[in-house]
Amino acid sequence: MDTAKPLHGQVAVITGAGRGIGASIARQLAALGATCVLCGRTQSTLDLTAQTILQSGGQVEVIPCDVTVLHQLEYAAARVNSTFGRLDILVNNAGVGRFNEPLHNLLPEDWDRILNTNLRGVYYAIRAFVPLMIRGFSGHIINISSLAGKNPVPNGAAYAASKWGLNGLSYSVAEELRGQNIRVSVVCPGSVETELSPHAGKDPNKMLQPDDIAHVVAMLVLQTPQSFVSEVLIRPTQKP
Repeated sequence: MDTAKPLHGQVAVITGAGRGIGASIARQLAALGATCVLCGRTQSTLDLTAQTILQSGGQVEVIPCDVTVLHQLEYAAARVNSTFGRLDILVNNAGVGRFNEPLHNLLPEDWDRILNTNLRGVYYAIRAFVPLMIRGFSGHIINISSLAGKNPVPNGAAYAASKWGLNGLSYSVAEELRGQNIRVSVVCPGSVETELSPHAGKDPNKMLQPDDIAHVVAMLVLQTPQSFVSEVLIRPTQKP
C-alpha cells in the first residue's frame, strides 16, 4: 500500500462501476490510492473491474445494488459505514438511454426506466450516502451527466430530459452542501465510446474514451481545498 498516493485513506463509491466510464473511474481512483466501492446491478462485471484493480495493487470492495431501489443503496451505505466509517467520494455514474424513436412513440415503461436510473437514482444515492460525508465535514460528489443535458437530442428526449434534470439537481445540491464542506460537480461529456452511446454515423476513433472521463474525475477530486469546479464540459477534439 502506497501511503504517498494522494487519495490514500479515502473511500470512493462509484455506481455503474462494472463497465465503461464507471469502471475507468474506479481504476483511476484506485490508482490514486482510494479504496473503491463498486456498485452496480451485475455481480460478474463488478468482479471483473475489481479484479483489474486488485491486480494493480489497489483496494476494492464490491456491493451489488440497483440505484433505482432505495433500500439497496441504504444497505450499501450501511456497509460502507460499518466497514470503513467514512465516505470521501461519491461518483454517480450509473445511466441508461434510448436513442431510436421520437418521444411520442416511447413506451411509458421506457420513460420510467430512463428517468428512474439517471435522475431518481442520483437522488437515492445522495440521500443514502451524504450523511456519511456530512458527519466527516468533507466530500466530493461527482455526477456524470452529458452534453445531452445542454443540447437537444432528437429521438433521445427522455435521456436528454434526465440529464437536464441531473444538471439542475447538481447545481442545487452543490449550494445545499457547500456549508458542509462538500463539493458537488457535474461532468458533461460529448460522444463517448461505450455501450450506451448512440454510434450511428460516428467514427469511434474520434470519440471520447472512458479514460478521458476518468481523468477529469481525478482532476476534480484533487482540487485544492479553496477551489470548486462546479461543471466540466468535455468534447472530442475532432467531431466524430
